[in-house]
Amino acid sequence: MPRYKYTPILNNDIEFYEFLRKKRNNIKNIVQYDTQIMYNPSVRDRMNLVSEKHVWKYGDRFYKLADQYYSDVNYWWVIAWYNGYMTEVDIFPGDVISIPLDLERALMALGSY
Repeated sequence: MPRYKYTPILNNDIEFYEFLRKKRNNIKNIVQYDTQIMYNPSVRDRMNLVSEKHVWKYGDRFYKLADQYYSDVNYWWVIAWYNGYMTEVDIFPGDVISIPLDLERALMALGSY
């Protein structure tokens, strides 16, 4: 289930990007994804999600945890977003994070599904 599976694709032909289209061999439009709106899970969303606590240790990475819990490293961002971290640099050994166990429900709570 790709991150952008339900995100609309736009054909951008507005005048603002004319310089870019000319730079790219005079293409007529630029195909791009619409900006996806993500939400922080509400208290109610968090209550409805079963999650597991994980004590962060040296060597942990979001992609490793995604592989362990979801069998897909591409969902590292779900764990990061759910916990409010942009990267692992903001987490220190001993910090406790929550890992939502039901990936589909977590994606719905984040507004990505």
